[in-house]
Order: sequence, then C-alpha cells, then structure tokens
Amino acid sequence: MSPPPRLERLRHFIAALSELLDRTADEAALLDQGQALLRSLVSHDDWLPDELARPDPERYQQYLLHGDGRQRFSVVSFVWGPGQRTPIHDHRVWGLIGMLRGAEHSQGYSRTTEGLLVPQGDAVRLEPGQVEAVSPRIGDIHQVSNAFDDRVSISIHVYGANIGAVSRAVYLPDGSEKPFISGYSNRHLPNIWDLSKENPAP
Repeated sequence: MSPPPRLERLRHFIAALSELLDRTADEAALLDQGQALLRSLVSHDDWLPDELARPDPERYQQYLLHGDGRQRFSVVSFVWGPGQRTPIHDHRVWGLIGMLRGAEHSQGYSRTTEGLLVPQGDAVRLEPGQVEAVSPRIGDIHQVSNAFDDRVSISIHVYGANIGAVSRAVYLPDGSEKPFISGYSNRHLPNIWDLSKENPAP
C-alpha cells in the first residue's frame, strides 16, 4: 500500500536525498542540492503527522521521521513549545534545517583565541520555507530557540548521520564541553507510513 498523498511529499524527499548521496559524498554539493530538496519539502505544511508534531511543556521534542538504513542520514522534526530553546551545542556532521511552521532563531558561535565562545554575527531568523546549513566545515556551534512565546514552532532537520546516536557536545560560555547523545523523543519508533490516520488525505 502506498502512503497517502500528504506523506508522499516526505517519501519523495527521502528518495531524492538517497539518490543524491548515491551520486556524491562531496559535502558542498550535498548541502547545496540538499537545501533545494528540503526547501521543497518545507514549502508545504500539510504532511507531518500530528503524532510527530506534539510539543511538550517542559522541553523541545526531537522526533525521528526517517533513519537511513545505511546510517548516511536522518530526518527529524523539532517541535518547539512557546519560548523553548536549546543549549549551545554542536552536531559534528553536516546538517540542514528547514522551517515548517512558526519561526525560530539560530545564533551561531565561534571561539576566541582564548577559547571562549562568543556570538558570531546576528541571530538568523528562519521563516516557513527557509533553509540553513551547518557543519564542522562551515560553522557547527549554535543555539536555537522558538521565535514565539505564545505558539508552537516546528522545523525539519536533516543530518549526515543517525543524529540520535552521535556523540557530540553542549557548551558553556567559557568554551567547556559536556558530551551528550540526544536520542529521540519517540522512544518507540513508529512506522511513519502507519500514522496517516492522524492526517487523512482530503
């Protein structure tokens, strides 16, 4: 049975990204062409199942939407409750962030010669349909927050690994690191194609 029309958008994105990774391992090409693919996906806000768009009053949620069978990439929905934010953190792999609903602020950081972390330029505001990239090569340390104090925001993140299993770090302003592995908010991972009852096709 094929997925319903709305989830077909996600399946098309996954297939196109898989084909891109089959063709090239060049990061610059992946980020450039991957941004176009993700921009097309997040330009429509009609496909994300409700079960994977639920906020939590205590902290932002990180739901796995797809994990590549060869561990080459993962697709995640980040669901921000009002006013929620991440600590300063890194990824240690390439990543793409596409805004689906609401808006978020992404503040990049860089190290001083003394090893301290300081904001790098102004925070970037992402609106629905917009995409930005991160990686150790182009800038990998940032803090992300919901731009709104009164509503939920949702972004779709794509990483060049199974990000829930990657050992990475959160940072204090003095530059010190605390290792962490994020995991996912949906501990019992569903088959996303079986969640179509939450968002029935018109």
